[in-house]
Amino acid sequence: MTFKVTRGTNISHWLSQSQRRGAERCAFFTQADVHRIAELGRGKLDHIRLPIDEEQMWDKVGDRQAEAFDLLDAALDWCEEAGLKVIVDLHLLRTHHFLDEEEPLLFSDPREEGRFAGLWRELSAHLDDRSTDSVAYELLNEAVARDPEDWNRVAKAAYHAIREQEPERTIVLGSNWFNQHHTFRDLYVPEDDDLILTFHYYFPMFITHYTAPWWADGGAYSGPIRYPGKPIARKNLAALDDDFRKGIKAKGLNRSFGREAMVEDLVQPLAVREETRLPLYCGEFGCFDRTPAPLRRAWYRDILSVFRQYDIAWANWDYKGSFGIVDQDGNPTAVANVLLGD
Repeated sequence: MTFKVTRGTNISHWLSQSQRRGAERCAFFTQADVHRIAELGRGKLDHIRLPIDEEQMWDKVGDRQAEAFDLLDAALDWCEEAGLKVIVDLHLLRTHHFLDEEEPLLFSDPREEGRFAGLWRELSAHLDDRSTDSVAYELLNEAVARDPEDWNRVAKAAYHAIREQEPERTIVLGSNWFNQHHTFRDLYVPEDDDLILTFHYYFPMFITHYTAPWWADGGAYSGPIRYPGKPIARKNLAALDDDFRKGIKAKGLNRSFGREAMVEDLVQPLAVREETRLPLYCGEFGCFDRTPAPLRRAWYRDILSVFRQYDIAWANWDYKGSFGIVDQDGNPTAVANVLLGD
């Protein structure tokens, strides 16, 4: 494999999960941002993960959105010039969103499997002149199939669509159910040396997503939290609504947590890496900016020490957002100091 990465950041809310268009979208992420990433921490970041959404890249009838493809191409050019590698991540589909409450059509309608493979066939044809040293493809962000075999089936279709045109392109393949660690044993991994296995890590959620409005299971909680240990102390838990408290218990959201728990959580990904001899990559991890700063720093230090110990490459979520390493003006945040300060 010629595509190798160690540390990077996610370019969120640009070509993905954003209503910005035209001049506003063009101004949100520029060549200056790429240079800033290359310089942060004295060159400690070597790549970006670049989420792109179907609805930004193609219109409803499947025609390319020219401006979005121009921006994608420009970002790849900027990164090549700056010496940064890129993982192009197909983040959201019209028939698949990781927050879908019902089974996404991607897994229930055979036509959507073929259409998904077709999107990758088109992306591959557009990007196949890019060096395999510098650009990789991630099939889908956080698949949420109710049956993991449905994700395996759909992933195979996209994988083969790429391999028909690019036998040596590195493909990033993630496990089912939000790319979580505990589903890694369910993942079908082709016999292919040009693969990277990816997972995401946001545990415990009461620390990483404290008061996050999009987190349905616990974002409404705004009381005291702590790390390490059980995020919500017994006395604070007792004061909660019965249904809320029962939901927390049923989903194991308040288990005792610290560095040892992180290592235990990674047993499956590490075992699959050992069996396949493929690189392991945490494509997303992070802690919301509303989490108390001391807890946030402690969590980052622990997860980064685990990545170092077990030789796991990573890209934090995100570059310029509510988890970001820079603020909206491009100035480094406290997160940057923790991520890149060693």
